[in-house]
Amino acid sequence: MLDELAAALRRHPDRPAVLAARRSGTTRVRATRGDLAGLADRYAAALHHRGLAEGDTLGVAVRPGPRALSVMLAAFRLGLRVAVLDPSAGADVLTARLRLAAPALVVADAAAQAVAGWARPLARRAHLDLPRLDSIAPVATVGRRLPFTAPALGGRGGPAPDRSASDGDAVIIFTSGTTSAPRAVVHTRASLAAGMRQVVDLVRPRADEPVLGGMFFVLVPSLASGAPVALPARSPKVLARQILQVKAQASYLTPPQLRALLAESPRLSGRFYSGSAPVSAALLDRVKRAGASEAWGVYALTELFPAAAVEQADKAAFTGDGDLVGTPLPGVRSRVDKGGQLLLSGPGQADRYLGAEPHGWVETGDVGRIEDGRLVLAGRCKDMILRAAENIYPGLYEPALHVPGVNLAVLVGVPAGDGDERLVAVVEPEPGTDPGKLRRALAPVLDRMGAARPDRVVFAAVPTAGRSRKPDRAAASALAAARLADASEQR
Repeated sequence: MLDELAAALRRHPDRPAVLAARRSGTTRVRATRGDLAGLADRYAAALHHRGLAEGDTLGVAVRPGPRALSVMLAAFRLGLRVAVLDPSAGADVLTARLRLAAPALVVADAAAQAVAGWARPLARRAHLDLPRLDSIAPVATVGRRLPFTAPALGGRGGPAPDRSASDGDAVIIFTSGTTSAPRAVVHTRASLAAGMRQVVDLVRPRADEPVLGGMFFVLVPSLASGAPVALPARSPKVLARQILQVKAQASYLTPPQLRALLAESPRLSGRFYSGSAPVSAALLDRVKRAGASEAWGVYALTELFPAAAVEQADKAAFTGDGDLVGTPLPGVRSRVDKGGQLLLSGPGQADRYLGAEPHGWVETGDVGRIEDGRLVLAGRCKDMILRAAENIYPGLYEPALHVPGVNLAVLVGVPAGDGDERLVAVVEPEPGTDPGKLRRALAPVLDRMGAARPDRVVFAAVPTAGRSRKPDRAAASALAAARLADASEQR
């Protein structure tokens, strides 16, 4: 699919490719198709000039948009694989991930470097924390430079080899693990292309009609099909005006984005798709009632995307137990193992976890069943907590909560309605510990947790169970829910 996009961008170079919203909600052209092709050419030449060779890993810490997409196209042309760096993961976790990926070079925009450098104290207030990128690998700046940023990647001209026909690794996406053993999903060029084709078949983008969405798997299939992409405004109010002005044929927003948008009473149109977190029938119904012609819930994993989809009418008609996530997309196979876990395989599945053997069946971590050829989920069999479309693995962050004065600490999810969860740290102090002093000791730890920063810290004895008295997460979640309810009633 990336090779199709690279070729497609050179056709009609003056046509809009990436659109962005002004505060008023009106749209401006961020980049034309020719702009993207030209940037990709220059970045490929610059990366080649720096000595990056086929099979090398390129770390990318660039905000979604034209530059990030052009870097991906350049890497694809040179036969590089891209390691996606998420600044919300927290400094310690990201450092471990970078060491595992071992990039030959990190390209970062000025904002990412500021978060890792001079603006770090300010960034922590927004729960962003990056390690010093140049402590892991050489760094080059993409886009406008600011003081104290690395030298520019440059727009060096000249030829660059074309290795886009190779079928090596394409991208590394980190999902879980621990700081000592991160887990990273590796997609090959073939699996990435297959997943993108599934998106095209599901979304059916038409040329020259806008698609709204900021994810990579929205940008590539849409642009390859000739459709410009409008990046969603961050502000729900601006987004509501943007949607009215753009009139996208199709839009992709996460459930938290949709809930915030619907609070603005928008007038929707076209087809809407949502995923990255549970999508309830009630949420899809609200989208349809706001004017969408279709409202789809998409079931996808980092290891296999997309896997299944369901339209609002079918989801609303389902009366069985569990969460209907739809019919597997063409080529996707499913089965349930002896423990009740749903397993999947298909053309868009990742090749392996970095450092592991290739996948057979993909373990979803979901308890599920297959009913009339459709997938129905009954809950997660992992300890994963899902908040605002972010997968949070407690074991990744709990060790850091054990500062002096903490006897035991766990992270639990408390249902917040509509498929989302609130993240609560249940912290058991050592006897005689001053709570105020303990809060101050925990503050820098919480600042480093990025997207896993708890919504609330509850001081209480952590419930335990079993012969080994391991933490009882279900009981801890119930305790946290009761504390949150008490605090709400006292307001």
